[in-house]
Amino acid sequence: MAARNRLPPWHEMVRTADGRELLIRPIRPDDAVPLRAGFPLLEPDALHGQLLRSEGGITPEAAERLTHPDPRREFAIVASEPLPAGEALIGAVARIGIVDDSKRAEFAILVGRFIAGMGMGRHLMRRLVRWAKGKKLEQVYGDVAEDNQPMLALAESLGFRRESVPQPGFVRVVLDL
Repeated sequence: MAARNRLPPWHEMVRTADGRELLIRPIRPDDAVPLRAGFPLLEPDALHGQLLRSEGGITPEAAERLTHPDPRREFAIVASEPLPAGEALIGAVARIGIVDDSKRAEFAILVGRFIAGMGMGRHLMRRLVRWAKGKKLEQVYGDVAEDNQPMLALAESLGFRRESVPQPGFVRVVLDL
């Protein structure tokens, strides 16, 4: 994936392996409607983290919360078509939030099936880790479905270790910063 510069902070144009151009940028309030509309196009098996896990879609309340992160404690980015917020189809969303005023943050990443396998999950994870390091956090973690081998392999390749969690069917991946 090639990246181009000269965009506002946390904005980046990337070209996927198949030649598509995507804009990586912070999520905006205008993204709530396209996020809800495009949710069926996203791969349900790829859901990670409590905020993005949903039965049958994303509720208006969850979309509202996701598109209005508290900048002191949360960071959320999207990979979208290079169109204005509110008009662009969202192909991936990644979120990280500081847990209970600790030095730890939980992440969640959802990559749509149309751009899965093109390195977008790795790219978004690196951005979340960069944000966490900028906040001087000590640890990043996320709960991943046991059968989501691509995400588990990605986490392992980035230095995450696995831990068990009380929730059946999930594994916690943890990165010490």
